[in-house]
Order: sequence, then structure tokens, then C-alpha cells
Amino acid sequence: MPKVFISDLVLRDAHQSLLATRMRLEDMLPICPKLDAIGFWSLECWGGATFDSCVRFLKEDPWERLHELRKALPNTRLQMLLRGQNLLGYRHYSDDVVRAFVKKTAEHGMDVFRIFDAINDIRNLRVSVEATKEAGKHAQGAICYTISPVHDIKGFVEMARGLASMGCDSIVVKDMAGLLTPYVAADLFKALKDAVDLPLHLHSHATAGLAEMCHLKAIENGCEHIDTTISSMAGGTSHSPTESMVAALRGTKYDTGLDLEAIQQIGMYFYEVRKKYHQYESAYTGVDTRVQVNQVPGGMISNLANQLREQNALDRMSEVLAEIPAVRKDLGYPPLVTPTSQIVGTQAVFNVLTGKRYQTVTNEVKLYLHGRYGKAPGMVDPELRRQVTGDEGLIECRPADLLKPELDKLRDEINLLAESEEDVLTFAMFPEVARQYLSQRKDGTLVPERLEPSRKQDGEASAAPTEFNVVLHGESYHVKVTGAGHKGKAERHFYLTVDGVPEELVVETLDLMVLEDSSKATVRQGPSGARPKPSKEGDVTTSMPGTVVDVLVKAGDTVVVGQAVLVTEAMKMETEIQAPIAGTVASLYVQKGDSVSPNEVLIEIEG
Repeated sequence: MPKVFISDLVLRDAHQSLLATRMRLEDMLPICPKLDAIGFWSLECWGGATFDSCVRFLKEDPWERLHELRKALPNTRLQMLLRGQNLLGYRHYSDDVVRAFVKKTAEHGMDVFRIFDAINDIRNLRVSVEATKEAGKHAQGAICYTISPVHDIKGFVEMARGLASMGCDSIVVKDMAGLLTPYVAADLFKALKDAVDLPLHLHSHATAGLAEMCHLKAIENGCEHIDTTISSMAGGTSHSPTESMVAALRGTKYDTGLDLEAIQQIGMYFYEVRKKYHQYESAYTGVDTRVQVNQVPGGMISNLANQLREQNALDRMSEVLAEIPAVRKDLGYPPLVTPTSQIVGTQAVFNVLTGKRYQTVTNEVKLYLHGRYGKAPGMVDPELRRQVTGDEGLIECRPADLLKPELDKLRDEINLLAESEEDVLTFAMFPEVARQYLSQRKDGTLVPERLEPSRKQDGEASAAPTEFNVVLHGESYHVKVTGAGHKGKAERHFYLTVDGVPEELVVETLDLMVLEDSSKATVRQGPSGARPKPSKEGDVTTSMPGTVVDVLVKAGDTVVVGQAVLVTEAMKMETEIQAPIAGTVASLYVQKGDSVSPNEVLIEIEG
């Protein structure tokens, strides 16, 4: 058997898992010459959540990041993670957008496209794979590994055969939650090796402390490629240490041939870099075997904790963790990976906090139950489907077959801000976030989140970040200011965290503080700008803190019970807020882009 090849994940999945995807390009480029000299099979450096993080938080152009990394790593394959028809966003895109995105990414120097679908519906991989092959690049088909009554080795083998028939150049088992165990890994890779004549890769997170053993058993049964990360960015919800696996295989027939001492020097570099991002450190940096019971990835737990903390309901985490498997069963056992992890997790939070299961259903759950994400792995609860979709038929075809070409429309929508085709594609991924980013770029006001100074040792004084506690409606919140936009403009942006959750505050000059909706109907505010507390049957509220994505009514409109009047976003999932009574819209207290919380009136309806 040939030697084992290593793909290192330090430039993407490692800091996505441990540091909320916050590592900046300026901390990657200095070490690139040493990374490039090691001889890794590939370096994963793009895709996943990095694109979103660049635009939303770091105020970096993700395309420029890829361009710079390509220049800095001339001798190493660059690898990315692509969500199939979802690309790097959270919805299905039309085929013309998928093809344009893959083509442009290849032009910027990407070599290996690791392509997966959240529910393992390989129909959703076809166009991405075709586009990758057309660009002359390596298409790697991913099997999202999970455990459920409808998932078994036989099913994974059939999926592998389908990926091979589609034209994939290699196959990876993507164990995104760290659910794989060593002897199952042995059986799975033996079966895959017997079934397909393609190189096999293993990607397994270290959450449960089993990843190194899984790697070894997979290698012994035909796996030729493993994913690891530099030791100072390994462990916890990240991955196995590169140095450890190099040492473990050294002198055997599986020897990687990599220079252990050279890799150790890189480890010391990232040991220091990691300190710079201490404010984003995951709480799950050690072994956490709970994933073997509740099947919830550590990163997903962190998101849930933030959401519950906003609600002052962190003490209900155990209820949410118990509800997640129930929601997953109702939805036909989707694997818990982006975006299905957010879909299942957010719905579980709604079910627990509202006190009634599926009283509020996110738009993404509605789309999932319609079949807009593809075919569910198992049987969806028929009563839930009837409750949510009514008489609408289930989509049986590939969901993207129903989407019209949209690239030209996207170009028209953003033409005043876009300076390139790359800008249009950025807008396609995250319209509102990209519009803000491109506007700030045009105005010269791009400001990344402020990094808190590291605490100095031996009693030395350190610069303290601006932080304080505020009390609102009897609740206490811890606020840290992490950055601010330029002075002297009509609007000034402040970047802060509230109980650890990133937020943005826009402060306007006094003559601009009359808020208006798109129809110029005044949006009212309560005393000191606060929204009133709900007290009447017609008061529209939200059960989750989030952001207003759209206001669907204006003052004076007549509405019926159950009519959608607002769309909000929480945990990257959208929810329609419905009218509680029939009547007339009397007052609006929100507009698009506003942050909202429970226990405040968003719209008043008079019956």
C-alpha cells in the first residue's frame, strides 16, 4: 500500500472549530512559506464558514484572500469545502450561479473542491461536480457520516458508488460531529475500498477523543488520505494533531514522509497566533463524549448556548439537547451539518422556549418539509408535514430544477456597488451582509472587529477593552466594544459583543433619527427610543432575539389571523411572524435590519 497522504486544515476548519472562524489573512501569510515546504497533499484554506466570516466580521474580501494564498502557496494544492447546490450559503442556488461560482473559484487558484450535501442527496452535488471537472480541477465527493435507524454501511457504500459514477476523483467520509468509532471506521473503509476504485479520505473531528484511532483503523483498511491540523490548533471540536499522526505512522509502511521537526516549528507559530484570538476561544476545547449520545457537534452546542444565553434560558440547554434528536427524527434523520444542523437546532430551541412543539416553525423547516432541500434520508413525520405544508405537494425532483437562472438578476440588483463578477457572487451568497460590506468599502469605512489585547503575564498592566454592564427591563447584559467606524459621518458604526454574541450598532446624527419604512410611513418608537412591552392581544412579538429581514405590511394595512407580517432571522434561520388577530396595522416599531428581542412590541394591530 502506498504511503498515507495528509491534508492539513489549519487555515480553515481548525480555526472555524476553535476560534469562530476569525483567523485573519495577515496571520496566515507569514507562515505560508513553511507550510508550502512541508509536502502536504493539500491545505484546506477556503469555503465552509470562512467566506461568511470574511465579509461579516473581518471585512476582508474572500476572493482576495484566496488570491493571496494562491500566491503564497505555489507548490501545494489548495482545498475548499463546498455545500453542493448551497455553495457557501444556506439555500439552493440556481445552476448558473453554481457554475459561475465554481468557475471563478477555480480561476483564483482552487485545486480541490470537497463537495457535500447536508442530507446526502447526491442529486444536489451533480452541477458542482460537473463545473469542477469542466474547470479541470479535482472533484471530491463527500459522504456525511451520521448515525440513525436509516443510516448504515450499505447505504454509505451505495452513495459512494453514485459519487464515482458522477465522475468524482476521490471520496471522503466527512465525520463532521466526531461520531465515527474505530471499528466502525474499519468496516466502513473496507466496504468502500471493495466497492469503488477511487482514493479514499477521512475527515473526523476530535470531539469525542476517538479521531486518531479512527484514522488508524481506516488506514489499515484502505484509507490513503487523512485530515489533520497543526497540534496547536488541534483537539476539542477541531481535529487530530498533524504531528501526532506523522509520528504514529513514521517507520511503518504507512509513513507519510513528512518532516516532523519542520511541522513542529509551524506548531509554535500557531501557538502564538492563537493567543491573539482568545476572545473567540470555544468553550469545548477538550474531550466531550456527549456527542456519542446526543449526536450534537460541539460547534452546534456553542451556537445553541449563545442563543439560549440571549434568552436568559441557558439553564434549559439540557431540554434543548433532548429535543434535538426528537426534531431530527420528525424530519427523517438528516445529518447534523450546515445547514441542517442550524435547521434542527433552531427548531428545537423554538419548541422548548415556546412550550409547544412546532407552534412556531422556521421558514427553513417549511422549505425542508416541502422537499426544497432534497429527499430526506428517512420518513418525515406525516402529521408534521401536513401541519406545515397543508395541501401543497411534495417536491420529488432535484430542487434546483425548479429554480430559474438568477445571475443576471443578481447583477442588476447590486450593479451600483459591485466592481467585479466576484462582488456579484459575494452578494449572491449573503445579500444583506454583502450589501453592507460593499457599501462600506465604497465609503472607505470598512472596520474589522476589534481584537481584545491578550492579558499580560507576571502582573504587567494590559490595555483593557471597553466593556461594561447595562441593565434593560431588569435584565443585565455584558457589553464589550470591539471596534468603531470613522468619525464625522452621518452614521457611525460601532462593533460590539453582547454576552459574547457579535452585534453592530449604528449611531445617527440627531437630524437623521426619524426612522421610516420603505413606504415612508413613520416607524414609531416608545420613550427614549425603546419599544413598548406587549399588553394587548394585537401586539406582534417574537419568541427569539434576532434581526428583521423584511417588513411585510405598512401602517393602515388590513390583515387576517395568521398572515405573515414580519420575517426575522436568528441563528441564520428565518421565521415568519404572523398576525395574532385580524384587524388594521396601527403602528410599526421596526424596520428592515433592526435587532429585536422577545417581550417588546414590533407591530400593533387593532381589531
